[in-house]
Amino acid sequence: MTPEQRMGAGTELGRFLRARRARVTPAEAGLPVGAGLRRTPGLRREELATLAGISIDYYTRLERGRETRPSPPVVDSLARALRLEDDEHEHLRSLAARAARTAPEPPTAPSRTVRPGVKLLLESLRPNPSHVVSRTNDLLAANPGGLRLLAGIEDWPASQRNIARYVILHPAARDLFHDWGTHVRGCVARLRALAGTDPDAPDLTRLAGELLLKSPEFARLWERYDVKGHAHGRKTFHHPEVGDLTLGYQSMELEGTSGHRLVTYFAEPGTSEYDALVLLDLLASEPATPAMKDEGHDSRSSA
Repeated sequence: MTPEQRMGAGTELGRFLRARRARVTPAEAGLPVGAGLRRTPGLRREELATLAGISIDYYTRLERGRETRPSPPVVDSLARALRLEDDEHEHLRSLAARAARTAPEPPTAPSRTVRPGVKLLLESLRPNPSHVVSRTNDLLAANPGGLRLLAGIEDWPASQRNIARYVILHPAARDLFHDWGTHVRGCVARLRALAGTDPDAPDLTRLAGELLLKSPEFARLWERYDVKGHAHGRKTFHHPEVGDLTLGYQSMELEGTSGHRLVTYFAEPGTSEYDALVLLDLLASEPATPAMKDEGHDSRSSA
């Protein structure tokens, strides 16, 4: 790894440390709060170094990218001092591992191919809306309801259909999601986590660059460096065709792929939400519905 490459890896580690340090107050860290104004919004470098049990000089070099090989105990001590949650702690470990690599790993274009078996699985999940997304949330495949649930995304060409782009930029998304701000934060956090460990990936740099230019909200959240994601839970939709519904959802990594995930939404049979999903599936299957095609595949299986 060249000095420039090593500095870049270390800088990403330092960027995360600075962002998290700014989020922890002295009171939260159990430090006495002195009189007078503080120029630093969170912990000072010397305060964090003391809490982590390392020298101020060593921590400063870590944050500035001049030290790129923190040991696992140092990483864990920093995580405790910064009060990191599990996802954030794991991200810090990944950043430290990347900064310590002796040879660069050239970015490769991830595969967009969805296996036939996965497409059959999407069909078997009907009427539960389901889709397959790439690591950057490109919409790669969907069953009828999985596409129709995202009201208005069919307006875009298949190559532009990306969940993060949709949530942040599509005008219909603000009305569709009950808590739009939470969805935006989740999208940014997932992309930010990927940027920390694979910052030069072409698919990521193109998408992040576009969103930074087009969305002040994305730019603000990008600087916060949140990396916590949510793989399951419940979401409330205000859907223009089937009305209000609250659905459970589950996101699952697909092994043997380039970071593909299967995302499915579901409701208990016999409930009004389930009836709404059946209706949504029927509406999406009508012949008049614009076909969702990607590289020549049928709209029920790919985007």
